[in-house]
This record gives sequence, structure tokens and C-alpha cells, in this order.
Amino acid sequence: MIRKFLHQVFKRKISSHTANTQLSIIPPSNHGINRNLISPCALKVAHGLQKAGFSAFIVGGAVRDLLLGLKPKDFDIATNATPEQARGLFKRSRIIGRRFRLVHVMCGNETVEVSTFRGPLPDDNAVSGIKNYTDQHGRLLRDNVFGSQEEDAARRDFTLNALFYDPFSEEIHDYLDGYTDLKAKTLRIIGDPVTRYREDPVRMLRAVRLAAKLEMQIDPLTAEPIGDLAPLLQNVPPARLLDEMLKLLLSGHALSCVVDLRQRGLHHGLLPMLDVILEQPLGERFITLALKNTDERIQQDKHVSPAFLFASLLWHEVLTTWNNYKNSGEKLLTALYRAIEDVLSSQQKNIAIPRRFSATITEIWLMQPRFESLVGRKPLRLISHPRFRAAYDFMLLRSESGEMNPELAIWWKSFVAADPDNRAKMIPKPSSTRKRKKRTRRKPASDTASADQIPVSADKEKAVS
Repeated sequence: MIRKFLHQVFKRKISSHTANTQLSIIPPSNHGINRNLISPCALKVAHGLQKAGFSAFIVGGAVRDLLLGLKPKDFDIATNATPEQARGLFKRSRIIGRRFRLVHVMCGNETVEVSTFRGPLPDDNAVSGIKNYTDQHGRLLRDNVFGSQEEDAARRDFTLNALFYDPFSEEIHDYLDGYTDLKAKTLRIIGDPVTRYREDPVRMLRAVRLAAKLEMQIDPLTAEPIGDLAPLLQNVPPARLLDEMLKLLLSGHALSCVVDLRQRGLHHGLLPMLDVILEQPLGERFITLALKNTDERIQQDKHVSPAFLFASLLWHEVLTTWNNYKNSGEKLLTALYRAIEDVLSSQQKNIAIPRRFSATITEIWLMQPRFESLVGRKPLRLISHPRFRAAYDFMLLRSESGEMNPELAIWWKSFVAADPDNRAKMIPKPSSTRKRKKRTRRKPASDTASADQIPVSADKEKAVS
């Protein structure tokens, strides 16, 4: 019966998203996915669900990436089992989420996410109270409405993310021509773009990220309302916005993503003043270099620090605020502390940067003035700082962008490369100044009197006589 259900052709229209769905089954001889590339944990979970009489498919980005010859970061499974039913099949599992409940199944260090097929949202406001499901702007507040596989396909974001791969029959179930769009390098949203963006404004950022990462063109109808709906991002919880921004900035295509964000008007409110910074010659060059370096490191499978990236993107806002405080009479370090506090406080309203990041960001910024002091043991103390490497790379970036004296960066490069025993010899000695005369304390008048003026005691007077 389950097999019959999996191969049934659906021709219903999901009215809430105006998405025409019709099942097309793509055999393994056509799509060419290698089953051996799927993680053992995902296969184990899928097998457990199917053995219990439920359907189980690898879905979303994993199927998309396998078709494009990319290595998936993780594997998600969609099933007709409820969260409670799926939870009961696996010992190491737990139900998470409030907006939409999911099951996380753990196998060693790997976690597989299991979601129940979603259904369309209720259409009758009076009967179902749809106001409990969306806010005044149409953003989904809860999504625990379950449905069929066909309905689940219509609820996903883009057609190329709505492909279902059965790891045992090795067939792909495609309801929305996502396989055709993927081959045509077209990113197309499912259903009415305005409705779908209102449900989840983060989809606008995701469209930009996926188009850059997968080297695809955004379908014109999908792209058209993005500029007008960009302000909806201000209604997204800061923590969720941070998660999506990190995916975008660490995609390996951050530079092209930021350029596209700016062109579509999506940068407003994400990183304060980013639009103004990009208009400034030094700021634009600095951010371009930072994003380019980040992309190169990711493409070379090198580590990238999110804290360093955010420090780079927000630096020129700190610099502007810092200069304003200094010009108003504040001392250098006091002005810098106040500027950092202002910028990070403002940023928290938009993207909730975790404390583990903001602490590192603050240290990187506070260490910058110390690179300009090369006297005494200050360079030796600075190089021993736990965050020195990050602050040092940040300083080199400032030098490369033309923000600071390149000779200073050259000296630090030599200092870092030198043997620890020889570093002390490299520190410049204080500039020679004219030696001042030693100031002597003026003696009292009694001390400076001549010998014949000094009173002589009676005994000494007798001896003299």
C-alpha cells in the first residue's frame, strides 16, 4: 500500500500557495545519484522509518547538492510519521522546535533531522483562527500543520529544494519540475512570491545566497518583489537573522552575495551603515578585501572566524564613531571603548551576535591602537596576547586597504617572522635627545657661606688659639 502511495500521480492544486503539483518519478539511470555518498546515519534512520511502515525520503539541500556533484553538509529526512512516532523509533533522539516540531536523531557525532510532511495552512479565518499562525505582515508564527508528501512539496521554498530521494528505490519524486529548474540553473520560488516572502522574509536572503553559491539565475518573477519586501526582514527574530547571515557570509561567495544584497536593497537593517560604508572609498576597499579573503579561505577549506568577519564588516562604523568621540575631546582609548559599545548595542537590535563572537570582536578592535606603539616591551606583550593572530591579520587588512602606514605593517611582518630570541633586538630604541644638565638642589645660605663666616664652637676656638 505504501509503495502504491509513493508512485501515485497527484494533480491537485494547493490553493494557499497557488502551486500546481504533479508527481514525476526520475529513475536512477537519469539522475545518477550515488547512494554510497549518503551518510550511514541517514540511511539507518530512513531504513528504521520504512521498516516501521512509514515513508522516508532524503530531502532538501542534500538531494540538490548530490545532483550538482557537491558534498552535502548534512542530510534531512521527510516522513509521514508524526514527531512522536518518529521519536519512539530511535533511542538517541529528541523533539525540538516550537514554530515547527522536528526530531533530531543522533548517531555518534552526526545528527539527522527528521520532519513530518507539512500541510497547507488553514484558509478559514473564522473557523481555524489563522491569526494564530501568522503575524500582521503574514510571517508564519507556527507551522505544526501536517499533510501529505505532495502538500509538503508545495510548502517548501524553492523548486530545486522540493525533490524527494528514496535511498532504497533510488528514485527521485519531483512534484514541481524542480529537477528541470536545477538542470536549467534557474532558482524559482514555489507558489506566489509575495505570499511566500511574507511567510518567511529570510527566503529573500536565501535566494541571493543560493543563486551565488550554485551559480544560478533567479527567476524574474521570483526576484521582482524582493526590493519592495526588503523591510520585512526587520520583523525576523535577530537570532534567526544571524543564522542566515552566517550561512551567506560563510558560503564561499560572500563578496558576490553582498554586492547582490546591495543591488536588491536587502542590506538595509542587516548590518547598520553597510550601505554608507560601501559608498566610502576606504570602507568599500576594506570590506571587499575582507570578503574576498574569506571566500578564498573557504574555497581552500581553511578555517574562517565569524567574529573576524563581523569585526571587518562593522569596523568602519566603529572608526567613524571613534573619530567623532575623539574630536569632541575624549581620550583615545575612552573614545574607542564608547564607539565599540555604541556600535555593538545598535547591532544587537538587528542581528543577535552571540557573546562568544562579540567578545572576540571587541578584543580585535581594542588591540588596533597597540600596533602603532613600538617602544619598550609593548610589542613583546602584544605578540603574546591570545587574540594576537586575529588582531594582526585585521591590522594587515587595514594596511592593505590603505587605511594605515604600510611601513608599520612591514615592520610587524618582520617582527612576527623573527626568532623569539631576536625580537627584542628589533624593537626601535627611543630617539636620542640632547642630554640635559643634571639639576642640582640649591643649598641654603648657611651652607654656602664662606669658611671664615661659619661660627666656631668655644672648644674649637680655644684649640685654634
